[in-house]
Amino acid sequence: MDNLRFDGRVVIVTGAGAGLGRAYALLFAERGASVVVNDLGGSRSGDGSSSKAADTVVSEIRAKGGKAVPDYHSVIEGEKLVQTALDNFGRVDVVVNNAGILRDKSFARISESDWNLVHDVHLKGAFKVTQAAWPHFRKQNYGRVIVTSSNSGLYGNFGQANYSAAKLGLVGLCNTISIEGRKNNINCNVIVPTAASRLTEDILPPDFFAELKPELIAPVVVWLCHESCEENGSIIESAAGWATKCYLVRGKGALLRHRITDSVSPENVRDVWRELTDMSQATRLNSIEEASSTLLNVLDEIKSGLPQVENESNSVFSFTNRDSIMYAIGVGANVKEESDLQYLYESHDSFSALPSYAILPSLMATMSSILISSAIPGKEFDYSQVLHGEQYLELHKPMPVEGKLTSKISVSDVVDKGKNAVIVVDGKTYDENDDLIATTQICIFVVSAGGFGGKRSSDVVISPLDEPKRSPDSTVVEKTSVNQAAVYRLSGDLNPLHIDPSFASVAGYQSPILHGLATLGMSVRHILKQYADNDPKKFKSLKVRFSKPVFPGQTLQTSMWREGNRIHFVTTVQETNSRVLSGAYMELHEVNLPAKPHVVLCADAVEELPSDAVFQGMQERIDSNPSLVKTINGVFLYHITKNGKVVKSWTADLKTGKIYKGEPEKGVKADTTLTIDDTDMIDLALGKLNPQMAFMKGKLKIKGNLMLAQKLKALNTDAKL
Repeated sequence: MDNLRFDGRVVIVTGAGAGLGRAYALLFAERGASVVVNDLGGSRSGDGSSSKAADTVVSEIRAKGGKAVPDYHSVIEGEKLVQTALDNFGRVDVVVNNAGILRDKSFARISESDWNLVHDVHLKGAFKVTQAAWPHFRKQNYGRVIVTSSNSGLYGNFGQANYSAAKLGLVGLCNTISIEGRKNNINCNVIVPTAASRLTEDILPPDFFAELKPELIAPVVVWLCHESCEENGSIIESAAGWATKCYLVRGKGALLRHRITDSVSPENVRDVWRELTDMSQATRLNSIEEASSTLLNVLDEIKSGLPQVENESNSVFSFTNRDSIMYAIGVGANVKEESDLQYLYESHDSFSALPSYAILPSLMATMSSILISSAIPGKEFDYSQVLHGEQYLELHKPMPVEGKLTSKISVSDVVDKGKNAVIVVDGKTYDENDDLIATTQICIFVVSAGGFGGKRSSDVVISPLDEPKRSPDSTVVEKTSVNQAAVYRLSGDLNPLHIDPSFASVAGYQSPILHGLATLGMSVRHILKQYADNDPKKFKSLKVRFSKPVFPGQTLQTSMWREGNRIHFVTTVQETNSRVLSGAYMELHEVNLPAKPHVVLCADAVEELPSDAVFQGMQERIDSNPSLVKTINGVFLYHITKNGKVVKSWTADLKTGKIYKGEPEKGVKADTTLTIDDTDMIDLALGKLNPQMAFMKGKLKIKGNLMLAQKLKALNTDAKL
């Protein structure tokens, strides 16, 4: 694991003479930072001054080989602290506002002096030091700021009105700094620590006090200040080797009037008080713009008399057995596969819908809902910007072949990815008896819709999982039809991106792309065929990330790894070796091991070539003469062409002695790539075509280690045809 370093960075830590500040300064210095150790040296109440506290910490750092200088100024003199950094180290990169004092008295007894002194050190001091560093942060397009709040600020505490007001004020200061600094790569976050210090030594119980070591909080602060940390505008609480994120939430609320001409009386408020104080559907708002936009929606409702837009939407999905069959055809079900008839013939004894068909009811509800179009504050977008990012499906009952299903969807999160955005939609699908059929989660990727100031990650998204680091246990190959998207769209996804060339061009594609769910449906068939006897009732759930587009007519390869009842899978396009489905897995109720680990479906769609015999001959020669592997010791990738186009690839791994169709397996890299026509490959193997002449005439193209390719002569010649 790479250690987080601060080499070349300059850090100012205020109140660094003891407790948390000392722990921060020591850890920053240990990780290579040059540290300005600021401490006025006063008492807990802010009285007096001394250089001893700062000098002691500086001596500790220097004794360990670190770089540090003391600073004895009050944080009110923020420009002097920053000047200390500039005079000694020439720059400033991080400001940790940690200095604090206590003047605890009950609210009625707090003097104006007690109020002002606490606010000066905590709130005004953070403002002054950070503002003095601000122009340097902007000039270098980099800065990290920490302000220190408290649970007293978040929740209040008896006898600390001055302290709690200043501490919550720091949260507001951070909120604005994080917004204004974002364009210059200046991040600001709040730390809410509970640690043993001179401020808490006679307040907390002794046994509890002993476990609140500042050294357990320092790593959280140091991470927040690292250049690789993108957290911004967050409140992070930490104590005793534990940390979490806090934020403000707002309830769903209630209308106090229903028409613009209505007035509001105290009785109106009283009558809906229980509803307006109900926090069971509370949500977090990420910006003042988002808060304002929801209020504008309320005002629009009052003006129009229309019901308020909910966070949940219901939709009915009606379908017949013909629709179930059409879906199966759209994902490649084939009458030549005997077990596929159950998906294609309504009179079959086991007539069933493919499990992945259960995604469509919630998908259709999502794409037709106004929840989606209004999910990103201040942003409008159209179909050309919308991509299916990730999908989760869990079946609680088998998907019926016909009927009416009701899907209830809700936007559970919106993530700002910088340039782009992700909308997370959770769904529940019920049958006509109100039995739960499916649970879904759709992550909608919206191009060029980010930058609205939202959070960068989500804690509600069901995570994809990487496949095991070994060769696949099973592989299935299937060529898509050039009409695959045209057929699949008849199941309801009518996005013109999949049929209209001009629309696809606007979206940045050379031609219409295949629906990601069509690709997924084909992979679901492959896995059911390999590990479930093609029995849809054995399906439990799946998760997948859509990585790259597929163009109709390309060949899909589903590689599978079994881990108990979980089948990890990766789907690639054979022609380009591009991953199109990744982080994917399917959970089965029961696994049946395949009779054959490697199978090719729809063999008529994957053209057999005369040159295939050459590679079979290579394998035979290796099996009969294993010493050839040590003699050659290289990995070769062959691209076989017809009419100038690559129609098949073969890998000759002459380090392990394996010859197989397709690109090199994961973790294997080709030393040499050879491109040759199918007919010329035959002539080369028969000795009718000289390899050197073929290369010079352009019939044989070689990339990579050219000298290594010369060792292939012994393997190619005499290959059995």
